[in-house]
Amino acid sequence: MVFTINQYEFGQRPPVSLPSPEFLKLLSEEGIRKMVSDHYDLLSKSEVSHLFPRIEEALDKAKQRSSDFFIQICGGHTFYTQNRGRPMLAARHSPFAINQEARIVWLECYIEVLSKLNLPESVMQSFWDYLNTFSVWMVNTKEE
Repeated sequence: MVFTINQYEFGQRPPVSLPSPEFLKLLSEEGIRKMVSDHYDLLSKSEVSHLFPRIEEALDKAKQRSSDFFIQICGGHTFYTQNRGRPMLAARHSPFAINQEARIVWLECYIEVLSKLNLPESVMQSFWDYLNTFSVWMVNTKEE
């Protein structure tokens, strides 16, 4: 599969479509948790590592929250809402300066992780499309 990172203008809020529930069904909750953990491990070694917790316990909590979110948006148990309330992720990420470059690094780390999964292309495309568009909503700092 070819992972294409879509470009957007700063401040755009494109419509987001949830990924196919097949992603969760085929990968399982455990598989999503491993995917997210692997993604965070890559991010913690990337040029945007300053945006992520440096203390292992805090990083593990971030992995848990992110896994809970992805399980929920893929049609699984509502762990995220039960533990954190409504997602409102753009607001939750507002304390961090996230620019287009950080978004691209975040997506590139997902490309590395997703490339190792053996899932049907249509299911993978559905999840990738979600990530690609969802990530635009997290950009809150204009590039200089």
